[in-house]
Amino acid sequence: MRRSPLLVLTALPLSLTLLAACGGSSAETPAAPTATSGDGHSARTAATEVGAAKARVAVTYDGGVQVLDAATFEVLADLPFDGFTRLNPAGDGRHVMVSAAGGFHVVDAGAWSEPHGDHSHYYTGEPHDTGVVHEADKPGHVVRHAGRTTLFDDGTGHIVSFGSEHVGHDAVQEGEVREYTTPSAHHGVAVERSDGTLVVTEGTEEARTGIRVLDADNAEIAANDQCPNTHGETVAADETVVIGCSDGVLVVEGDQITKVQSPDAYGRIGNQWGTDESPIVLGDYKSNPDAEIDLTTRVSLIDTTTATLRLVELPGGTSYWYRSLGRGENGEGVVLGTDGQLHLVDTAAGTVTRSTPVVDPWEVQEDWQAPQPQVFTLDGTAYVTEPATKEIHAVDIETGEVYASGTLTVTPNELTAVPGEVTE
Repeated sequence: MRRSPLLVLTALPLSLTLLAACGGSSAETPAAPTATSGDGHSARTAATEVGAAKARVAVTYDGGVQVLDAATFEVLADLPFDGFTRLNPAGDGRHVMVSAAGGFHVVDAGAWSEPHGDHSHYYTGEPHDTGVVHEADKPGHVVRHAGRTTLFDDGTGHIVSFGSEHVGHDAVQEGEVREYTTPSAHHGVAVERSDGTLVVTEGTEEARTGIRVLDADNAEIAANDQCPNTHGETVAADETVVIGCSDGVLVVEGDQITKVQSPDAYGRIGNQWGTDESPIVLGDYKSNPDAEIDLTTRVSLIDTTTATLRLVELPGGTSYWYRSLGRGENGEGVVLGTDGQLHLVDTAAGTVTRSTPVVDPWEVQEDWQAPQPQVFTLDGTAYVTEPATKEIHAVDIETGEVYASGTLTVTPNELTAVPGEVTE
C-alpha cells in the first residue's frame, strides 16, 4: 500500500528536495517528521526487533526496484520507478540510492540497527520509497567513505556531501551538507576524505582530463591533468584514492598525486574496487580503443604503496564486463566471467586461485544498459544475477559454495545490497 501524497518541503534548495511524511508549510527550516522508527527515519510500519542484522538485496527492472530478503530472496517490496534506474548503497547500512528521473531517490530497505554501547539492537520494517530526493539533472556517481555520502550531478557538476547517518532523515539539519560545483559539467565523481579534503574530477562534456584536490574550504591544494577520459574511483588503505584513466590511474595519497601508467599505450581502467584494509586495488582493463565491445580477458591490480600496476589473465581467456567485479571481506578479488564462473583473485600474489561455476555462459552486450549478469559483494557473499533465467545466486566467496538461489518475478538489471546495520 502506497502512502498518500506528501507535502514537499524545501530545505537547502541547491541540493535537496525533501518529501516529509508530516504536515506543515514550505520553510527554510524543515519540520521534524511525525512518524518515525525511533531513530529519526521516516517509517511506514512499526519496527520489529529481531535477533541479528538482516541484509537486504535490491534489483532494478524495467519499471521499478524490488527489495529482497538477502537470505531467502523473498520479494519484500516492489517499488515503481520510470526509465532506466541505477542503484547504490546510500552509506548508512540501511538505505539505497536509486538514480532515476529527478535525482537520487532514497529507498529504505527495511532493516537497520541501533548501537547501544557494547551491543546493538536490530530491527526490520517494510521497505519503502522514503520520498527523500536529492535533486540532480543527471544523477551520477554515489560515493560512500569515512561516514560521508557524496553525490555527483553529471548535468551540472554539482556535488553534495553529507554525513551518511542523515541520508534517510526527512530533514537534514542546517550545516550538515557540503556543496561544490565544478567549473564545467561532466560525467564525474568526487570523494570526501576524513580530513575534509575533496578529490574531484575535472573535465567538460567533451573531455575529462584529470583531478583536483580541494581542502575543507574548497580551495585547490593539488591537481593533475594527465588522466585522459577520467572515470571511476575507489579508496584503498590509508585513505589513498585511485582514479581511472584511459592510460592508467592516478593515485592520491594526502595531497600527492602519482600517475601509474598502463603497460599498453591505451590501457583503460575505468572502474576500480578497493578496501579500507588493502593497499591493492582491483580494476578492469581495456586495451582496444577501436572495439565496440572490448572483450578484455585481463584485470588490473594497482599497488598504491609502490605505485605499480600489473595485469592478471583470467582462465581460458574468458572475458567480463565492468559489473562483473567485486571484493571479498578478506581482500579477495572476484570476477564473473562470460564462461559463467566466478573467479577468485589473490590480489597480493596476482593469481587466480579458484573458479566456481555459478551461471550459464553469457555474452557481453553492446548496450551497457541491457540486463546482463552482475556481481555485488557484501560480508563475504557475492550476489550474482542471471537475467536470462530471472535468477539470483549467493556465493560464499571464501569457499566457492553457491549456497542459495532464487527465481525472480522480473528480469533483474542493476544490483546492490545493504547489511541492515550501521557499518561506519
